[in-house]
Amino acid sequence: MTIQQLLSQRVQAALAAAGAPDAPAIVQPSGKPEFGDFQANGVMGAAKALKTNPRALAQAVVEQLDLDGIAEKIEIAGPGFINIHLAPEFLAGRLQAALTDDALGIARPVPQKVMVEYSSPNLAKEMHVGHLRSTIIGDAIARVLGFVGHDVARCNHVGDWGTQFGMLVAYLLETRQSGDAELELADLENFYRKAKVRFDEDAVFADTARNFVVKLQGGDAEVLALWQQFVAVSMAHCQEVYDKLGVGLTLDAVRGESAYNDDLPVVVSDLRAAGLLVEDQGAQVVFLPEFKNPEGEAQAMIIQKKDGGYLYATTDLAAVRYRHRTLDLKRVIYVVDARQSLHFQQLFTLSKKAGFAPADMVLEHVAFGTMMGEDGRPFKTRSGGTVKLVELIDEAIERAYALVSEKNPGLAEDTRRSIARAVGVGAVKYADLSKNRTSDYIFNWDTMLAFDGNTAPYLQYAYTRVQSVFRKAGDFNAAAALFIAEPAEKQLALLLAQFDEVIESVASTCQPHQLCGYLFNLAQQFSRFYEACPILAAEGAVRDSRLQLAALTARTLKTGLELLGIAVLDEM
Repeated sequence: MTIQQLLSQRVQAALAAAGAPDAPAIVQPSGKPEFGDFQANGVMGAAKALKTNPRALAQAVVEQLDLDGIAEKIEIAGPGFINIHLAPEFLAGRLQAALTDDALGIARPVPQKVMVEYSSPNLAKEMHVGHLRSTIIGDAIARVLGFVGHDVARCNHVGDWGTQFGMLVAYLLETRQSGDAELELADLENFYRKAKVRFDEDAVFADTARNFVVKLQGGDAEVLALWQQFVAVSMAHCQEVYDKLGVGLTLDAVRGESAYNDDLPVVVSDLRAAGLLVEDQGAQVVFLPEFKNPEGEAQAMIIQKKDGGYLYATTDLAAVRYRHRTLDLKRVIYVVDARQSLHFQQLFTLSKKAGFAPADMVLEHVAFGTMMGEDGRPFKTRSGGTVKLVELIDEAIERAYALVSEKNPGLAEDTRRSIARAVGVGAVKYADLSKNRTSDYIFNWDTMLAFDGNTAPYLQYAYTRVQSVFRKAGDFNAAAALFIAEPAEKQLALLLAQFDEVIESVASTCQPHQLCGYLFNLAQQFSRFYEACPILAAEGAVRDSRLQLAALTARTLKTGLELLGIAVLDEM
């Protein structure tokens, strides 16, 4: 149980004992030492409902509040706030427990089978910057959920099916016959572009491509083999990106649209049997009264086109049913940009109505905004073209290498390269993850690679500073008692003790920026502690206690950054 949960529980009991059993206990970190460490501010609302004096009710609550061994002082402030000052011994006990726990004291919830679907590129083209946010946000969420103890499955729901693959297979066959297939496939963007030109300008080629679509959907062995070759090369391109980014997606996580192809007619049949499907202008449609068009009419969700073709909605319905009936998942998180919000609202609603997902299965759209260039428009190359994701990562690493070489030219070449990779990739990830995911943000190289401010390089450097303390300290008693006396010690201890609250919140809300903000505050607080409370110059038990605080700070920074997918370094 987190400190906030513990205090809320105790305040709730005190409110009930004071005559306000239905009043919510609102307990939050105060943020200001002079107001205590936590503040309960639910009394005023309860007093209004009871038509009584807020301060009188606050006094009654304090008299009933059992915080023996937890708080050293409780005081009433303002019109009815209750300020709670935690006992240093209580904080020390919490931190001592975290020091001896591999999970830093994080409480384990009842484990659930959870899936995080993220990245999900279309295999017709190479990954571009538009895939960045889904990939790194999804990976951070999967890491956090796994850390707290859930059984997490990663899913890469790639676009590997559809009419464009007839065109691509036809062009692959053509280039293979000329002996240039391997060379052509080395650049997927160019491969797709040339195939599209052939399709648009050559009627014979276009007819061949359409015929391949029919054969592909019909399971023709030769066409399937060509398609599989294209998919394999495309996924190799994707895996190169995932490996450079350091995300946990592998080929084992891939389950593309093609996996559900055989089930699509069954989905249509089952919707019809459930009385949900109607024919409208030749198409098979579900009308959802939960969603209205501007005229106030039930909005249509097309399941099968007039020509018999299926849509993303059909495949997604099949995927939901598979994830329930075969995988028995309890929570499925879709990390997809905000423009798809209506689609997912409709998908989740229909999945529950059709019985493809039970009522207690959580289907969750984790939406995110757009990465913008400094001109305020979606990020592009200077010429206005799409930026390949692998090229963006490579540029980040090279820019970081230049910075590292400037700061530490005496380091060995391979060391500088290793640091540059961690700093460059970390900077790109953190610049994204530190923003509220629902917001658009401006991509700026100078800002994200800065060694000051709320950036990955700053946090990575903060970790190396703590590590340098231990290099200078030599051996110390890692089992030493921890005690808290100075104000800076207490502020650092209080922040360290709130790590579990932050992790629980990220696991619940899928908002990684909360963890970023916490780590930045922690790094700043450690710097204040370091200045106010000498570590190596202290002696005996005080020195060992402060080294314990430093050790827990280092472990917390390292764990938090690794949950974001960012590497830490012992030197920079």
